[in-house]
Amino acid sequence: MKFAVIGARVLLGLVFVVFGLHGFFQFSFIPAPEMNEAAGSLMGALVGTGYFMVVVKLVELTSGLMILTGRFLPLGLILLAPVSVNILLFHGFLDPAGLGMAIFIIVMQLFLAWTYRDSFSGVLQANAKPAGQS
Repeated sequence: MKFAVIGARVLLGLVFVVFGLHGFFQFSFIPAPEMNEAAGSLMGALVGTGYFMVVVKLVELTSGLMILTGRFLPLGLILLAPVSVNILLFHGFLDPAGLGMAIFIIVMQLFLAWTYRDSFSGVLQANAKPAGQS
């Protein structure tokens, strides 16, 4: 099980570190994907805001590093959850060509969340109370 956890951390962390960096440096070994009109329109609008994709790529990069190194890994998983869900929905509804990678990302993230489930106990309390109050 230890090797599966390390493998999932390395694979998921590398995916987000590489694609996070790609957002800033446009690596030549990662070709721009062909998109249909709806997918291209959405991506064009997000890029056109001037800030949104920068924020997403920063979250991907920092969270990927957290997962890859194991430091603050649960926080990295929490920060990546909405990004991963949007990747899945984008490819599920607009660009099915990338659906395989989107499913891989979700599966790796769910596996790691399950493996580190004890770290999320405070987040999953229905009636959490501030520190010092009982």
